[in-house]
This record gives sequence, C-alpha cells and structure tokens, in this order.
Amino acid sequence: MQTELTQLGLLLNSEGRLAQVGWARQPLLDCNLEAARFYVLRPFQRFRIKRWDYYAVFTPKCFFSATIADLGYAGNIFVYIMDLETNELHEEGLVIPLGKGVELPRNSTDGDSHFENEKASLTFRLRPDQRYLSVSWPGFHERRGIQADITLSCPQGYESMNIVIPIGKKRFYYNRKINCLPASGQIKYGETTEVVDPKNCAGSLDWGRGVWEYQSYWNWASASGFLHDGRMVGLNLGCGFGDLSKAGENALILENRIHKLEKVKFDYISGDYMKPWKFTDTEGRLEVVFTPFKDRTARTNLGIITSEVHQMFGRYNGNTIDDNGEVIQIKDLIGFAEEHHAKW
Repeated sequence: MQTELTQLGLLLNSEGRLAQVGWARQPLLDCNLEAARFYVLRPFQRFRIKRWDYYAVFTPKCFFSATIADLGYAGNIFVYIMDLETNELHEEGLVIPLGKGVELPRNSTDGDSHFENEKASLTFRLRPDQRYLSVSWPGFHERRGIQADITLSCPQGYESMNIVIPIGKKRFYYNRKINCLPASGQIKYGETTEVVDPKNCAGSLDWGRGVWEYQSYWNWASASGFLHDGRMVGLNLGCGFGDLSKAGENALILENRIHKLEKVKFDYISGDYMKPWKFTDTEGRLEVVFTPFKDRTARTNLGIITSEVHQMFGRYNGNTIDDNGEVIQIKDLIGFAEEHHAKW
C-alpha cells in the first residue's frame, strides 16, 4: 500500500532531505528547494535542480503543447502542435544558456511562469480558478507562426495527482499532474484559427521540480477527454524513475476526482513503439490497450547532455474501475504514451 499525504508542510527538512514521502490529492508541500543539501559546494547545486511547467491541450482537431523549463545549466523552451486529422507534426525549441530570462514559480499554486526573447514569448499565468496560457512565436515553422490564448478552468478543490519520492540517497522529485482541465480560447497556426471550446477540449499540466540522477529513464502515459455520457475522464500512468514504493502517479481521473491505482505495468516493445501498448495494474482495476497512430521522436545531443523521447500519440480502449466499483469503459480516448532516456 502506498502512503497518502494529508498534512501541509515543507518539501525538505533542515538537513535537505524529504520531510514526507507519498502521494496526495492536493499540492500540500512548500517547494523549498533552497534547503537542498546534495553537494558540499552548494553554489553548484543549481546546475542539478530541474524545474518545468509542461502544458498540453487536446482539441478535436489538434494537440498543442508548450513548455517552460529550467534544467539548471540551461533553459529549455519548446512548443509543438499536431494535426489529428493529417498527423502533421511540427515543433520548435530554444536552448537558453544558464536559463537566462526563464521565470518559474516556487509552487504550482502561486506565481506565473514566463519567458520572452526576440523569437518567442510564453506566459503561463494563474488566475482565480483558472490557468491562462499565452504563446506567441512568429517564426514558428518557417514563419508560419503560432499564437495561442487558452484558459484552463481549474476551480478550487479540483484534485490532482501529486507525488513526492526519493531518487537514490540524496535526490528527489516533486511532481503535480492535473488532467481534464476544460479549455477555452483559440489557437492560430499559420492561416488557420481554431476556437477551443470547453465542451470538447481538455488540457493538462505536468509541473515538476527536483534533483535527478545524471542518467535517467521514465515511462509516462496521459490522456484527458470525455466519456460517451459527457463526463470528463483522464488517465495518468508512470514508472521507471525513483523509489515508487510509497508513491506512484497512477490514477484514473473522473469528474475532477482522483481514483488512485497501484503499480501499473507498461507492456510494450521498446524500439518498436508503434505496436499496441497494454496497461494493467496489480489490483485488477485497469486493463486498457493503447494503439499509436503517430510517433513523435525528439532527440537532443549536446555532448555530455543528451535526451531521447519517443512520445506516441494514439487511442486508449478498455476498462478501469473507480473507487466506488463502477466499471468505466474507455473508448477511443486520445492521449499519449512515452519512453524517455536522458543524460542531464
């Protein structure tokens, strides 16, 4: 059994170790990264701390994503968009030495994220019961340009998947994932403008803070959408990183509520990613098949710093059981599943 956290507190104690380990339905811990103690020479610690805000939005026509990240030694800004009808995918990224100009808040519950230079401007702003995304990248895709103004509804009390886990003896990861955020606004890509309607559009946030091993690996799967009866439904599944004995991120999200799942197996063929992936849990509450239709492969090679992610887009089909025993039928729920290797 995993440990559910219910008390407010600090992420790190006076010795720089995790004060609590577990999972929670709300972000309960103050992310006091300044208390970290994993190098003798403390000024060097900033180069190992990773922070990011990754937003994703599914519409009937496209998948849109924008990220502001600070990897310690460099900022990483990227945006990508995929046409769900043609599978056309394009992405642009910026590597910012030492993260100059990257602004990220201390916690997921306060402050704004921002980056702007002569090429692009990204702002993620918190508003009462909302998260607002503003992206402007005039030179995106051969000056086709992309601009997004999107509001994600996130009322107080909306549950999210929060985990606090150790990585080795001195490292750690604090993560919040919010699925199934009703999305409104518009996305303009080239000459095409899509109106984002909360009746059929949903967004999500992956908010991460922590200190990872230099060589890291993980699997992540996520989806946000709607059941046939109109209820919002999502999946968040993950493995492959840190000590997950007391806290895993596996959950069914149904109508703003987290239905926690125990260990989930990612059954797929590494290297042959377009074949179906099967997900099952240890309690018999999850049995879904993910059938990919698009392979997004992103590689970065900066010498000692490398990253390779295979993010498959596809459809989830199968069944899962919520905390009340209701069998939830998942049918053609569009989402993604990925394998990620990094030296960072």
